[in-house]
Amino acid sequence: MNNRTGNEHKPRIGFFGRRNSGKSSLINFLTGQQVAIVSATPGTTTDPVRKSMELSGVGAVVMVDTAGLDDEGSLGAMRVERSRRALEEVDLAVVVFCDNRWGREEEALVEACRRLEVAVLPLYSKRDEASPEPLLLQRVARSCGAEPVDVSTREPRCRATLEEALRRALPPTAYRRRSLLGDVVERGDVVLLVTPIDASAPEGRLILPQVQVLRDLLDRGAVGVVCQPSELEPTLQRVRPKLVVTDSQVFGPVSKVVPPAVALTSFSVVLARSKGPFEAYLAGTPAIDRLRDGDRVLILETCTHNVTCEDIGRVKLPRLLRQHTGRQLACDIVGGLSPVERPWTDYALVVQCGGCLVTERQLASRLRPALDAGVPVSNYGLAMAYMAGIFERSIAPFAREAAHNFPRQSSFSPTSTHQQ
Repeated sequence: MNNRTGNEHKPRIGFFGRRNSGKSSLINFLTGQQVAIVSATPGTTTDPVRKSMELSGVGAVVMVDTAGLDDEGSLGAMRVERSRRALEEVDLAVVVFCDNRWGREEEALVEACRRLEVAVLPLYSKRDEASPEPLLLQRVARSCGAEPVDVSTREPRCRATLEEALRRALPPTAYRRRSLLGDVVERGDVVLLVTPIDASAPEGRLILPQVQVLRDLLDRGAVGVVCQPSELEPTLQRVRPKLVVTDSQVFGPVSKVVPPAVALTSFSVVLARSKGPFEAYLAGTPAIDRLRDGDRVLILETCTHNVTCEDIGRVKLPRLLRQHTGRQLACDIVGGLSPVERPWTDYALVVQCGGCLVTERQLASRLRPALDAGVPVSNYGLAMAYMAGIFERSIAPFAREAAHNFPRQSSFSPTSTHQQ
């Protein structure tokens, strides 16, 4: 499921339905290409297939073809499970049905969409083979809360009809992105980006969060200045930044160099605010100081990358948590979008990475079970700022949200640790 190239920020439209309901044909019809294999043999599509295309009025989107919801046997059950998991990544679920059949498979899918807050578009396919019954369409509309669209891939004019239906059903929030720092910096402001080049840095390039923040600054007409931690002091003598954004791993030493009058945050905190449940992060991060011996912490490293000896999620974060709390903690690391094997209630804390390679929808789906179970959640950057004693400083650039959502405690001390 963590099949990522350059598609991470494109809206995703998934096609779901029974075997031979016409899902693959519809995607081929829309893209004008033989993207998905089409056959009269049931179960031709086995794993989710993804294809990018331009949808007029929206821009680039990713179409996701899935296996039939009525697949059979032990292998079929695995295919169905993969199809259901694809719901966690899509912004719009197109529920495809034909031959005037609508039953428990479709109803279960619609209920799952409702639970995951995924928009639904019911689509009756193959109308050239069997016309839809009006009473059935009315029942489907009531179930889905949306009027079904009926099309045939053998009628070229239906492509415009289908594209218009997708445009109307796709939530605007899926493709209208808010700026990372647009409400914090203005045109002409100088922002200093501190980017360590160490063993965990990719060869010959910057990591994606750094690139995303720099691009956002350029889009805003701001001035981005980039340096390594070792060059921070001389750089501050040359420029007067409005904001410093640092890699979370050097939060502590950077905070000692950056003057208190200059705002400071991290790339991970910026991403947490942009696409994560920021309010839940702010409330959950102080749970670090409530950890006790034997507690289990789940670290979700949603983005895949080469693991190094100083990997932040697998090495540094567990070590910092144990040092800060003085507790014997069990840390489980789950990479990509792999299933979490233990019950969520086994965990005293969940720490999520910035999620630069997943969509906002995927990140929300990933953390929803923890939030539903009442498990505190944090983010790499916020957790590291908290343990460095600069939590409040790191969220100060986003003062309005922090003031409304962070439960300030008079007993909170940014330098306190629990070593007893």
